[in-house]
Amino acid sequence: MDFKQTGLGVLLLVLLSSCNAQLPKWKRPSPHQAQQAGVRLPVQDPVSGVLVNPEDPLSVQLKQVVQGQLKKLIWHFPQAPEKPQQPVVHFEPRQPVSTVSVAADCGQSSVYVEVKKDLFGTGELIDPSALSLGGCAATGEDSAAQVLIFEAELQLCNSVLRTTAHELVYSFILHYAPERLGGKPITRTSGATVGIECHYPRLHNVSSNALLPAWIPYASTVTAEERLVFSLRLMTDDWQYERPSNQYFLGDLINIEASVMQYNHVPLRIFVDSCVATATPDTNAAPRYSFIDNYGCLVDAKLTGSTSHFLPRVHANKLQFQLEAFVFQQQSNDWMYLTCFLKATLASAPTDAMYKACSFTANRWTSVDLNDQVCGCCDTSCSFRAEGLASPVAGPRWEGNLSVGPVRIGEKSPVWRRGG
Repeated sequence: MDFKQTGLGVLLLVLLSSCNAQLPKWKRPSPHQAQQAGVRLPVQDPVSGVLVNPEDPLSVQLKQVVQGQLKKLIWHFPQAPEKPQQPVVHFEPRQPVSTVSVAADCGQSSVYVEVKKDLFGTGELIDPSALSLGGCAATGEDSAAQVLIFEAELQLCNSVLRTTAHELVYSFILHYAPERLGGKPITRTSGATVGIECHYPRLHNVSSNALLPAWIPYASTVTAEERLVFSLRLMTDDWQYERPSNQYFLGDLINIEASVMQYNHVPLRIFVDSCVATATPDTNAAPRYSFIDNYGCLVDAKLTGSTSHFLPRVHANKLQFQLEAFVFQQQSNDWMYLTCFLKATLASAPTDAMYKACSFTANRWTSVDLNDQVCGCCDTSCSFRAEGLASPVAGPRWEGNLSVGPVRIGEKSPVWRRGG
């Protein structure tokens, strides 16, 4: 009896142990059961062998740390780009071309002189009232040929008689003294004095001879200067490079380019607010001539009838214009300095009466930015400040003064032809 009870107890213990051993497997859900219940089980990373719980952000971060360190980010403040070096430009300065502009013919009792109105061969016609033969004005004019005619008796027009052993010589002075252009202290034709002599052999026929004047050629030196982001430069004829030669003559067009460097900035538009020419670096010294004034009006063309003008704008940050060469009257030195006040605004800002570039061509004002309306005040006053108003151009603005010089302008020498 005891043995049976003992055996029964052992059997119950075996059954209970078997049930306990299978109980965890019965409670742990299978992958199929976990998927149906929406439970995500931890997975083992194939690289590191670490169990990663997809629902735990820290566990995911741990995986990233185990796989490798993040690369260090390195950042530097952007540096302004360096200005590219200009290549060597093959440039041969132009030499003045001699032109036959005066002819003299001595008659038996009078002298006959013809003078081209384009006296220096520059295309600039002289004022007939500024030319005289010994104080005598021109007696005629060939309008078609653009020629002035002088005819005088040998004893008139302040002639001087000189007697030699073999000749009688009558001397005349052809004098050209240009007036100021438009009341300004400049001229685009230089003064000239030419002696004309009529030689009469005592025992031979009459002959004539025109004397060549002694011309002193000019030299010229121009230095382009750049400051900060603004620049003012003298350019070659094709506008591709800064001009390596500094030779200019009356009748030449001086190519000038104002620009502002973009760097890492938003696009900018540049304007030439004003420009003044002086005989010294002092912009307040006399004589002085303002050829751009009134907030971007190139007034030289209207004041003097020159061909100076702005070129059509190709890039917002560049402004190009041509200035017809001139010289100051009655100056012992033969050079000048050009100083311009430059301004820049955002390229997206509209132009207005104080931010413009206007040329006087075909008897009207035109804008390089295709907004001629802003040039309507060039003949009066374009200042908003005079009315206590602010310029409608909004946003930041930049400005600066720059100079080029000294600029020396040479003269073209005419050639005098002996009459028959």
